[in-house]
Amino acid sequence: MEIRKRKNAGGDGDGGASANGGDDPDSFSVFSRSPRRIFLFCLAFRMVNAMLIQTYFNPDEHWQSLEVAHRTVFGYGYMTWEWKRGIRSYLHPMVFAFLYKLLQVTGLDTPYIMIKAPRLMQSIFSAIGDLYLYKLSDALYGGNVASWSLFCQMANWFIFFCLNRTFSNCLETVLTIMGLYYWPCIRDSSTDYPVNRKWGLVIGAFACAIRPTSAIIWLYVGMLELFLTPNKVKFIMLEVIPIGSLVLGFTCLLDRLMYGSWVIVPLNFLKFNFLSSGGDYYGTHPWHWYFTQGFLVMLFTFTPFSITGIFNSKNQKLSALILWVLAIYSVLGHKEFRFVLPVLPIALIFSGYAFAQMEVSGSSSTSVTKKKQVPRQNHTKWSPKLRLSVFFLLATNIPMALYMSLVHQRGTEDAMNYLSDEAYKGRVKSILFLMPCHSTPYYSTLHRNIPMQFLDCTPSEEKGQLDESDQFLVNPLGFASELARNWSEPPSHIVLFASEETKLRDFMIQHSFKEAS
Repeated sequence: MEIRKRKNAGGDGDGGASANGGDDPDSFSVFSRSPRRIFLFCLAFRMVNAMLIQTYFNPDEHWQSLEVAHRTVFGYGYMTWEWKRGIRSYLHPMVFAFLYKLLQVTGLDTPYIMIKAPRLMQSIFSAIGDLYLYKLSDALYGGNVASWSLFCQMANWFIFFCLNRTFSNCLETVLTIMGLYYWPCIRDSSTDYPVNRKWGLVIGAFACAIRPTSAIIWLYVGMLELFLTPNKVKFIMLEVIPIGSLVLGFTCLLDRLMYGSWVIVPLNFLKFNFLSSGGDYYGTHPWHWYFTQGFLVMLFTFTPFSITGIFNSKNQKLSALILWVLAIYSVLGHKEFRFVLPVLPIALIFSGYAFAQMEVSGSSSTSVTKKKQVPRQNHTKWSPKLRLSVFFLLATNIPMALYMSLVHQRGTEDAMNYLSDEAYKGRVKSILFLMPCHSTPYYSTLHRNIPMQFLDCTPSEEKGQLDESDQFLVNPLGFASELARNWSEPPSHIVLFASEETKLRDFMIQHSFKEAS
């Protein structure tokens, strides 16, 4: 990653009880506590997790949430073409707009806090998701499986790498786990964990409002509930329609207020992504990608344990949900890892089941179901197979999580963090990004209202027409030279990748730019 700073431009600085209500201990004593203590443990872990994330993953983390929130609160920020076509709802960005407003009012909107606060806020949501994963696992299979499931959730590299980012997919994942916990057909009701279908509907409706593709999940669980419930008319007429209408009405009113006109985001989203395959503009994958690469990479070394848990638990409802989501997303040409993030924790529950089964395999009963949970002593001796499996998972996932969070694609984040600090000190006057569009964070990280320009990549109506990003990659020197002819004043800083910097070195020297330290 290279930042070129114009000489003498902008200053002289360097450019208790178990979940069953009994006294049986869980596998991990740290988890064998009240929900409050479990949540505090998860929150501490996720906050450290959030602080460790230093890398760039996907533009939507910044451009479809934080950038919109920053513009809403501070009055400047870039709105991508999706917001001009009305295919994004303001509901998710408003979560971070509240955070930004709080920082603005308290005067805490310094560069460091503006960079760290959104992911720290997301860590609170992530910890809630961890807690509900534990509660769902406990309600399904008992405290032993719940402890192992939480361990799997904490140890999985992709959860560590992605869940604390400010994607709408991350909040969708948390809401999905919460909604499934309350959903009657997913598990049996109990006095410890009573089901509440109305709460499940409210949570599911907000998940769909935040991310319309969440309807893929809720269509499955909704149809399953409709098939199993004895009172189908009540379910549809007195619960689904009223709750769905209220949430849809609320989001439409919010979007009406923010857009300035009536916009039905789910309809526009459906038209663009499903009916016209607009997402294919950003690349396509073969239909089997999620099954042969995508989801397997996310599960990584948990894959054999999840498959074992699926077969041994015989939970056809949840295993079919995973298959359903992967199958539907496989129909779409444009595929990304984060699209199927909501079903990754479910797969990790099955891994937890496999580990719990290994732990009790030496006892008189190998059942790990809630009704036939095996009582154990406080200090259960792990078998060599179990110890080796835990070591294998930690030895493979921890390095992967740390590498992806601390090293891989870190340059673009570091570049903007540097520019944010320099702009705060008044050393940056304007910035030009000569790189593929949306390769870095933007105003939400810089937090200074100065001129910035990046290469546009708005989908064209004409097939075969190259956008600015493609034109630059085809001929970097020619594109930059043409751009320079229209400068009334050169930018104080240019940001570009090292591979392009070598091709533009003479251009940089000609226009008095030097490498920032």
